[in-house]
Amino acid sequence: MYRALTHDIEITVEPFYLEEQSEPDENRFVWGYRIVIVNHSDDTVQLRDRYWRITDAVGQVDEISGEGVVGEQPILAPGDQFEYSSGCPLDTSSGMMVGQYRMERQDGESFMVDIPAFSLDVPGMARTLN
Repeated sequence: MYRALTHDIEITVEPFYLEEQSEPDENRFVWGYRIVIVNHSDDTVQLRDRYWRITDAVGQVDEISGEGVVGEQPILAPGDQFEYSSGCPLDTSSGMMVGQYRMERQDGESFMVDIPAFSLDVPGMARTLN
Protein backbone atom coordinates (compact mmCIF):
# COMPACT_ATOMS: atom_id res chain seq x y z
CA MET A 1 0.00 0.00 0.00
CA TYR A 2 1.12 3.52 -0.75
CA ARG A 3 -0.18 6.52 1.21
CA ALA A 4 -0.16 10.33 1.03
CA LEU A 5 -1.84 12.95 3.22
CA THR A 6 -2.32 16.44 1.80
CA HIS A 7 -4.58 19.13 3.32
CA ASP A 8 -6.10 16.41 5.57
CA ILE A 9 -7.15 14.34 2.54
CA GLU A 10 -5.66 10.84 2.70
CA ILE A 11 -5.04 8.87 -0.49
CA THR A 12 -4.06 5.20 -0.34
CA VAL A 13 -3.22 3.12 -3.41
CA GLU A 14 -2.97 -0.63 -3.78
CA PRO A 15 -1.68 -1.73 -7.22
CA PHE A 16 -2.04 -5.30 -8.50
CA TYR A 17 -0.90 -7.10 -11.64
CA LEU A 18 -3.66 -8.38 -13.94
CA GLU A 19 -2.06 -11.49 -15.40
CA GLU A 20 -5.25 -12.59 -17.19
CA GLN A 21 -5.36 -9.31 -19.17
CA SER A 22 -1.62 -9.19 -19.88
CA GLU A 23 0.17 -10.65 -22.90
CA PRO A 24 3.91 -10.56 -22.08
CA ASP A 25 4.87 -12.12 -25.46
CA GLU A 26 3.27 -9.09 -27.12
CA ASN A 27 4.73 -6.57 -24.63
CA ARG A 28 1.36 -5.86 -23.05
CA PHE A 29 1.32 -5.70 -19.24
CA VAL A 30 -1.79 -4.58 -17.35
CA TRP A 31 -2.18 -3.47 -13.74
CA GLY A 32 -5.19 -2.55 -11.71
CA TYR A 33 -5.11 -0.23 -8.74
CA ARG A 34 -7.52 0.44 -5.91
CA ILE A 35 -7.67 3.93 -4.49
CA VAL A 36 -9.29 5.01 -1.24
CA ILE A 37 -9.80 8.74 -0.60
CA VAL A 38 -10.59 9.73 3.00
CA ASN A 39 -11.58 13.24 4.07
CA HIS A 40 -9.98 13.92 7.46
CA SER A 41 -10.65 17.68 7.17
CA ASP A 42 -13.46 19.72 8.69
CA ASP A 43 -14.72 20.75 5.22
CA THR A 44 -16.90 19.01 2.66
CA VAL A 45 -14.86 18.60 -0.53
CA GLN A 46 -15.50 17.46 -4.08
CA LEU A 47 -12.98 15.74 -6.35
CA ARG A 48 -13.07 17.76 -9.59
CA ASP A 49 -10.09 16.65 -11.72
CA ARG A 50 -7.31 14.09 -11.89
CA TYR A 51 -3.77 14.17 -13.28
CA TRP A 52 -1.54 11.12 -13.79
CA ARG A 53 2.10 10.84 -14.81
CA ILE A 54 2.87 7.27 -15.89
CA THR A 55 6.46 6.23 -16.59
CA ASP A 56 7.39 2.83 -18.02
CA ALA A 57 10.63 0.89 -17.50
CA VAL A 58 12.41 2.61 -20.43
CA GLY A 59 11.46 6.12 -19.31
CA GLN A 60 8.53 6.68 -21.70
CA VAL A 61 6.16 9.14 -19.99
CA ASP A 62 2.42 9.41 -20.53
CA GLU A 63 0.44 12.22 -18.90
CA ILE A 64 -3.30 11.91 -18.45
CA SER A 65 -5.74 14.46 -17.07
CA GLY A 66 -9.49 14.83 -16.99
CA GLU A 67 -12.61 15.43 -14.97
CA GLY A 68 -13.30 13.26 -11.93
CA VAL A 69 -12.48 9.58 -11.58
CA VAL A 70 -14.25 6.60 -13.17
CA GLY A 71 -16.97 8.96 -14.45
CA GLU A 72 -17.67 10.49 -11.02
CA GLN A 73 -16.86 13.68 -9.13
CA PRO A 74 -17.47 12.40 -5.61
CA ILE A 75 -18.42 14.70 -2.73
CA LEU A 76 -16.88 13.79 0.63
CA ALA A 77 -18.20 15.24 3.87
CA PRO A 78 -15.85 15.24 6.88
CA GLY A 79 -15.04 11.62 7.74
CA ASP A 80 -16.36 10.24 4.42
CA GLN A 81 -14.37 8.01 2.11
CA PHE A 82 -14.63 7.13 -1.58
CA GLU A 83 -13.12 4.03 -3.14
CA TYR A 84 -12.63 3.12 -6.78
CA SER A 85 -10.59 0.82 -9.00
CA SER A 86 -9.05 1.48 -12.38
CA GLY A 87 -6.27 0.12 -14.55
CA CYS A 88 -3.15 0.91 -16.54
CA PRO A 89 -1.57 -0.95 -19.48
CA LEU A 90 2.16 -0.65 -20.22
CA ASP A 91 4.48 -1.93 -22.95
CA THR A 92 7.08 -2.87 -20.31
CA SER A 93 7.02 -5.22 -17.33
CA SER A 94 7.35 -2.42 -14.80
CA GLY A 95 6.64 1.25 -14.33
CA MET A 96 5.60 4.00 -11.93
CA MET A 97 2.52 6.15 -11.51
CA VAL A 98 2.11 9.40 -9.57
CA GLY A 99 -0.51 12.09 -9.69
CA GLN A 100 -2.78 14.68 -8.15
CA TYR A 101 -6.45 15.36 -7.65
CA ARG A 102 -7.91 18.85 -7.76
CA MET A 103 -10.37 19.14 -4.91
CA GLU A 104 -12.87 21.92 -4.28
CA ARG A 105 -14.35 23.10 -1.00
CA GLN A 106 -18.00 24.21 -0.77
CA ASP A 107 -16.89 27.88 -0.88
CA GLY A 108 -15.35 27.24 -4.33
CA GLU A 109 -11.71 27.21 -3.18
CA SER A 110 -9.64 24.64 -5.10
CA PHE A 111 -6.56 22.83 -3.84
CA MET A 112 -4.36 19.99 -5.03
CA VAL A 113 -4.03 16.64 -3.26
CA ASP A 114 -1.08 14.32 -3.94
CA ILE A 115 -1.57 10.77 -5.15
CA PRO A 116 1.50 8.90 -3.86
CA ALA A 117 3.98 7.49 -6.38
CA PHE A 118 3.52 3.75 -6.71
CA SER A 119 5.35 0.98 -8.49
CA LEU A 120 3.89 -1.34 -11.11
CA ASP A 121 5.87 -4.60 -11.13
CA VAL A 122 5.14 -8.03 -12.53
CA PRO A 123 5.37 -10.46 -9.60
CA GLY A 124 8.50 -12.60 -9.69
CA MET A 125 10.37 -10.51 -12.27
CA ALA A 126 13.70 -8.87 -11.49
CA ARG A 127 13.31 -5.14 -10.80
CA THR A 128 15.50 -2.42 -12.25
CA LEU A 129 15.63 0.84 -10.34
CA ASN A 130 15.81 3.96 -12.51
